[in-house]
Amino acid sequence: MPNHQFPFRLALSFVLACFTCAAAGAQQRATSGTFVLHKMAAPIGTETYSIETQGAAYTLTSHFLFTDRGEAVPLETTFMASSADMSPHSYVAKGRASRASEMDDSVTIDGHLLSISRRGKTEAREPSEPWFITDGYSPVAMQEQMMRWWLMHGKPAEFTVYPSNSKVHIEPAGTLSVSGRAAHGYTVGGLIWGVESLWIDDAQNLLALVSTDAEFDHFEAVRDSYEASLSTFISAAVQADLAALAKLTVAARMAPARRLAIVGATLEDSTGYPALQDSVILIEEGVITAAGPRSQVRVPRDATVLDASGKYAIPGLWDMHAHYEQVEWGPIYLAAGVTSVRDVGNEFDFIRTVHDELDRKQNPAIGPHLEFAGVIDGTGPISLGAVLADTPAQAQSWVEKYQAAGARQIKVYSSIKPDVLKSITAAAHARGMTVTGHIPEGMTAIQGINDGMDQINHITYEVPYFSRTVFDADGKPDNTKPPVLELDGPRAKDLLSTLQAHHTILDPTMAIYESFLNTKPLDQLEPGLDHVAPQLRDALDSPPVPAAQTAWAIARWQALMATLRALHEAGIPMVAGTDQTIPGYSLHRELEIYVEAGFTPLQALQAATIQAARALGVAEESGSLARGKRGDVLLLDADPLADIHNTRKVWRTIAAGAVYDPAPLWRSVQFIP
Repeated sequence: MPNHQFPFRLALSFVLACFTCAAAGAQQRATSGTFVLHKMAAPIGTETYSIETQGAAYTLTSHFLFTDRGEAVPLETTFMASSADMSPHSYVAKGRASRASEMDDSVTIDGHLLSISRRGKTEAREPSEPWFITDGYSPVAMQEQMMRWWLMHGKPAEFTVYPSNSKVHIEPAGTLSVSGRAAHGYTVGGLIWGVESLWIDDAQNLLALVSTDAEFDHFEAVRDSYEASLSTFISAAVQADLAALAKLTVAARMAPARRLAIVGATLEDSTGYPALQDSVILIEEGVITAAGPRSQVRVPRDATVLDASGKYAIPGLWDMHAHYEQVEWGPIYLAAGVTSVRDVGNEFDFIRTVHDELDRKQNPAIGPHLEFAGVIDGTGPISLGAVLADTPAQAQSWVEKYQAAGARQIKVYSSIKPDVLKSITAAAHARGMTVTGHIPEGMTAIQGINDGMDQINHITYEVPYFSRTVFDADGKPDNTKPPVLELDGPRAKDLLSTLQAHHTILDPTMAIYESFLNTKPLDQLEPGLDHVAPQLRDALDSPPVPAAQTAWAIARWQALMATLRALHEAGIPMVAGTDQTIPGYSLHRELEIYVEAGFTPLQALQAATIQAARALGVAEESGSLARGKRGDVLLLDADPLADIHNTRKVWRTIAAGAVYDPAPLWRSVQFIP
């Protein structure tokens, strides 16, 4: 770094250090520490770090390690800076940021240039002032150093971080009292996609970080002495992040009207009635009070009129397989025309708080109507999250807790044992709840249904009934060969009769499997990929399968499609969900796949409207455009019943009577409209 700046920076740091000492009182800046790392609120590892200062040199070393579903994720980091003002000198991070994210990054300073090595590429870049070095959500200790640097340098409104070249902004977010000490909250935007929340004490020690990891799952890190306060930090993060998001999305929302009249659109309800041209949809206090021809619906004088002439009005869409991992999903859903979601697996404290915040009528929080299925897993090598039940008593306790938090459903995950599954379904049914989820390891779909499951997530649990596995010479499954279809065999008939007898509802999530098995660039299947935020593009853009596996992938996809077609032809009810493929866009792709499998456009649309509402037991309040239902309307530029691709052509989204323009919603989360 230029030496002529050193005397000034040394003097500045001395003044700031004196101020910090006075404010901190007995608290001291930590020179070492341990953070407990969590995924979905479950402890999965630790990060230990130490800081050494020798003369003008400030050196941090961090050892980050967690285990995610049986796989170790290690990361070793060294950061060197000036002890006077924390101006960076070098940074090296080697290991992994997630199970699938290799890291071998380094940044060194050479005069006025940065030498950046990342993802196998090296470049020289002149930094844009002000700037710092850190590399996403991990290691956690680097976020502490970033906060110290930011405070020392006058809290710049925006600064650049390398090696990602991202623009970061930090905002205060209120103070908590935790373990008798002040925890000063901040929201951090731009370091990852979306907003993080973190807290520091008076001595600028990081106490907790609530973020998302490289797999876009919930990630938290808490200094070990504050571990008992994790739920407090998670709930506070939701409130802070929603408040920050409300400022970014203000331009997208029309001023709420007590009475809203949508006039002139062709109304295409999801019930199958003929399209109604030149319609009026009247919404009062967020609820539809009339929907019919203009000649029959009187528009009150004091109504706010939205002229939708030439547009097509359909019910707001449901995403029935959502994982509402970040508050940024709120504007994404609305921009894509999704006015309601079913979350099927999330952190208890996070989803409970988001549910409560979005449910408040006067809350400025931006997001769809939210229902959630409380996830329960069992102990095992692939367990996920902190909610585990290994006994019937534990299962019943969690069902009660989820119902009290507002859940309509329970979701069972892959490590639940058969006797516990029976206890979950019995306890849920006794309370008027239903059960969805994975078929647990070692069980079949028919066993899951017979043990009380009302719904099943993912098409893959049905595929084995419509195909036969190919075995090698040793009698073992040959995973290099696709299954052989047996669409009319006895096992297929057995499954279909079981599904029909129990009125089981399926949630296929076809779009996510298409992304796994893509044999062409993903943006040719899902053009929405070209619109996502820069931080997401690389992570989401899975390359085509290798040429040697193309035939296998095509055959595997054909088996999935054949299974979907057979289930549909048998009249098995299905609901549309995404499981987070390309944010917002993948629900549209899901509907397109249904039509490719033989659904009519109306049937595909029903999977995301009236069928979805029926599956959750809320058809009296959602799923169609009728008096007494929530004022959720999607206005499209083209007719979706003529071409299902037209659901992508969103002109306006109306959620509980509030009108949103999609373009500023997309931009609020760094997407390209």
